[in-house]
Amino acid sequence: MRGEIGKRFGAVLIRRRFLIQVAIDSCAWALGLSCAALFRFDLVFRDVPWRSVAIFAALAAVLYTVLGFRCGLFVHRWAYGTFEELAAVVKATALTTLAVVVLALAVPVDGRVLPVSVAVSSAFLALGFMSAARFIWRIRMDRLRRAGPDREPIVIIGAGEAGRRIVLSMLRSGPYEPVALLDDNPDLRNLRVKGVPVLGTSDDFATVTKLTGARKVLIAIPSASGEVLRSITARTDRVDTEVFVLPAVHDLIGAVGIGDIRPIEAEDLLGRRELNLNVSQVADYLTGRRVLVTGAGGSIGSELCRQISRFAPAELVMLDRDESALQDVQLSIEGRGLLDSRNIVVGCIRDRQRMDEVFAEHRPEVVFHAAALKHLPLLEMHPEEGWKTNVWGTQNLLSLSGRYEVQRFVNISTDKAAAPTSVLGLTKRFAERLTAQAAIDYSGTYLSVRFGNVLGSRGSVIPLFRAQIAAGGPVTVTDPEVTRFLMTIPEACELVVQAGALEHNGRVLILDMGEPVRIDDLARRLIADSPRKVSIVYTGLRPGEKLHEVLTGSEEDPIASGHPLISAVDVPPMSARAAELVDPRELSVVVDLRVPGSDSGADSAPTTPAGDPARVGHELPD
Repeated sequence: MRGEIGKRFGAVLIRRRFLIQVAIDSCAWALGLSCAALFRFDLVFRDVPWRSVAIFAALAAVLYTVLGFRCGLFVHRWAYGTFEELAAVVKATALTTLAVVVLALAVPVDGRVLPVSVAVSSAFLALGFMSAARFIWRIRMDRLRRAGPDREPIVIIGAGEAGRRIVLSMLRSGPYEPVALLDDNPDLRNLRVKGVPVLGTSDDFATVTKLTGARKVLIAIPSASGEVLRSITARTDRVDTEVFVLPAVHDLIGAVGIGDIRPIEAEDLLGRRELNLNVSQVADYLTGRRVLVTGAGGSIGSELCRQISRFAPAELVMLDRDESALQDVQLSIEGRGLLDSRNIVVGCIRDRQRMDEVFAEHRPEVVFHAAALKHLPLLEMHPEEGWKTNVWGTQNLLSLSGRYEVQRFVNISTDKAAAPTSVLGLTKRFAERLTAQAAIDYSGTYLSVRFGNVLGSRGSVIPLFRAQIAAGGPVTVTDPEVTRFLMTIPEACELVVQAGALEHNGRVLILDMGEPVRIDDLARRLIADSPRKVSIVYTGLRPGEKLHEVLTGSEEDPIASGHPLISAVDVPPMSARAAELVDPRELSVVVDLRVPGSDSGADSAPTTPAGDPARVGHELPD
């Protein structure tokens, strides 16, 4: 009952706020002048010129009200009791005081003039009374807002700028009641934000949640790295809590607010690096150019198309063998999926004649080659298919790029090409070496870009885990210790676009993937967000699969590329004639690849008889 009365009273205050404030400020001037006069006359009541005080109080109230409107007061310009409103109060008070002093000097009342000291000192008293009234008003409004019975207690990790702002936002409105802050900075241990105390560090999370009864936690650290977020969530997972985060710094628009809060996702645990795109450098080789993207309907290819389209190429040719995927990418870029443009091309990179037709029609100046077969277990069973697409398909594009004088060719590779142990890794390694040979044979710039797994792509672990959780489990993980380099699709593609601008002809450019992530941790994070209990089953590593991926082989020595998140390595070139000597059926028994030095016989054939199943490694031809 009392809460309902308080809410109604608060509603009346809000509706009549400015009328009430005018009355309060007028009373503050009257009280200020009266007190100043009493002090001036040593608290002798009968010596005070009360008639003068009353007249000047009325004049001051009228002047302050008029000037207040002119300064922005009483017109819904600022929130209650903010510094901006207080600054306007000070400005209006100063102008009013100046006018009162002038009147006190010039206008006698009943033969007596109000002492100037009274006019000046009354301004400070009136300002104090008006500020106190606003402070009390704001506290009252905050309490009325916080009185909602459905507000849930929440603990906020991070007492920095974002944490303090989100506390203020929560206190004004919303479903959450901040009950405690946690921060690892010892200097903030005794801090209180609007009455919300810092009760410890993130290590004290379990104790604080038990003390406050909170079952929700917000990580209010927009600049937090993936490692920091993983460390914090490891603690929160031990307690039955729901975890929320704020977006990364570069994703925030304007001030932090309740609307920015969202549940933590597996992608947040990978890291939050702000990529500073060198727009002029990228625009130099994309803007006004004819660009071809192969595999345009895939996860990487489609995102590349979206990012490239921002740089206004003269023509963006999107090639894929999947017509439905092409429709999706056209819809995402142009807002329509009519498939009625010659720039939407259906074709397979294995088909040399078809690729020749595409190059002859569109004459691309820049090629991003993202088409590939990528699923490791399937390629272990069908190595010939991986060879046809990943090796000969790439060679088709390279030779046609040379014939049609392509200026820049960017081959999308994978970390599995570093010290490869699988058919996928071997075929992509061959593609890197063929690209290095094209850099020697042709006049343009030919380079490869190597990176690890991307999140959200078709067949990647997170969509797979989510589907298994939705089906009730179990979630299948190959090994509890298996790690992978992971990156979001937009981040990977943005770095690929930037890598394409670098002058490292024939080299492999390697993207900085951050620290490797345990796949088991990702699975448990996703399960923790599920309302049902789901088990994890460990299936064991599959043939050709590594426990820990690497981005460079032991024989590769990375060098600086000119971009802080990209390094470069040299790979030995390999001619198409040398690749013809490899029997793709033998790739399924290869478990290691020793890349010969650049001074090895460039086109030598395998010295071990082909088809010998007893071999566990091949000296592959250069």
